[in-house]
Amino acid sequence: MDITSQLTEKDVLIETIGVPKTETPVRCFSNEQQQTPTRVCKNYIRDQDRVLIDLSEQYFLECFRRGEAPLSFEKAGPRDKIYYHPKQVKCAIVTAGGLCPGLNDVIRAIVLELYYIYGVRNIIGIPYGYQGFIPAYNHSVLELNPERVSSIHEQGGTILSSSRGQYPIEEIVDSLQQLNVSILFTIGGDGTLRGADLISQEIKRRGLVTSVIGIPKTIDNDISLVEKSFGFATAVESAAGTIRSAHIESLGAPNGIGMVKLMGRHSGFIAAHAALASREANFVLIPEADFDLEGPEGLLAALQKRLAERGHAVIVVAEGAGQRYCSGDPLRQDPSGNIKLGDIGPFLVDRIKTHFAQLDIEINLKYIDPSYIVRSQPANSSDRIFCGFLGQNAVHAGMTGKTNMLVSLWNNQYVHVPIRAAVAHRKQVDLEGNMWLSVLESTGQPQVKNTPGGHPPAER
Repeated sequence: MDITSQLTEKDVLIETIGVPKTETPVRCFSNEQQQTPTRVCKNYIRDQDRVLIDLSEQYFLECFRRGEAPLSFEKAGPRDKIYYHPKQVKCAIVTAGGLCPGLNDVIRAIVLELYYIYGVRNIIGIPYGYQGFIPAYNHSVLELNPERVSSIHEQGGTILSSSRGQYPIEEIVDSLQQLNVSILFTIGGDGTLRGADLISQEIKRRGLVTSVIGIPKTIDNDISLVEKSFGFATAVESAAGTIRSAHIESLGAPNGIGMVKLMGRHSGFIAAHAALASREANFVLIPEADFDLEGPEGLLAALQKRLAERGHAVIVVAEGAGQRYCSGDPLRQDPSGNIKLGDIGPFLVDRIKTHFAQLDIEINLKYIDPSYIVRSQPANSSDRIFCGFLGQNAVHAGMTGKTNMLVSLWNNQYVHVPIRAAVAHRKQVDLEGNMWLSVLESTGQPQVKNTPGGHPPAER
């Protein structure tokens, strides 16, 4: 499903707290000269500066047919006027949900941008996600400054710690009021962002002047209208290394099988990209592509043929793949309300061992689940650069008075996206797109489904 085709003008409008009237402390200069007599220069961004949502010829022709202007996102970056006075503003940062490479890098980028570029001196960190706002837990806020965050990018995780859970929005906004927070930076996935949207709505209902800015965090890279999420590149790099290890293990014994389970509840981006990065996987199983176990075209038959021909195989499986075989219990949910998935990895291990035992064929299967190792890694250089841009642009947006929005990379430009539009749908692997077709080509993976029609998207 093409998400962008369903967007309307309302879906790209960015909310603001008020009209920016304060001169910005951010100094920009034109490319022609280092000093200008006026404060107007090429480096300041205007709200009229836009980034087209779709660059395809087909999209432009469709817009022309309907007599509509192409939709675009508001471009991110420093404005020449800001809403909050730097000496009076108080900012808070919160990280929620699962760990992800780059969390500390984003925190650090926000703090350094606020402190050195805007001159903000009142910055706090909220511990343990949204739970940190709830008085009953009695968590103390952390004072944040350049000294405290100077080296945090060298370690994984988040210095603010995190948590999952759904907490009373009214109590969270009460705490924001009591703490006198002007800008809240929320770093998290779709659950955290949905919470940020509800917080923004409650703030608006109370008539408060508190801005809420999101930085999308999902190691699965599955947030809609976000070209890529921070930590994803690090996760793919780490996962590709694990696949290489599985390949070595598979070569080390007769009929060796290396199986790697990677993160990806509903979207198989990590599994697909890691397979492309390593070029050593023979089967890649993702939530979007259904597969059969039994039958002449099923996975077990294809694996049996692979072992007969090559003597080894590597299987990469995303955690959300094959849920029709080991479906989780809808009544069992994590604290964030997500249905707990069935564990596809051990299920496949047992089923593969049983299949070959019944055929009296010896196999040597090694199963690797590196999930917690992958997500707790420090960010690599690529992600560190990306996190820096996200943090800087989040601060620019917050100081300008933008709210209920997140910073996204789109068409290679940093843009502002309304939170509600981003969480309305989930981004998934396009089974007819170049990336997935490249996975099939690089693995040589046969169709592992007996029914016609290839790999239809799994129902969610």
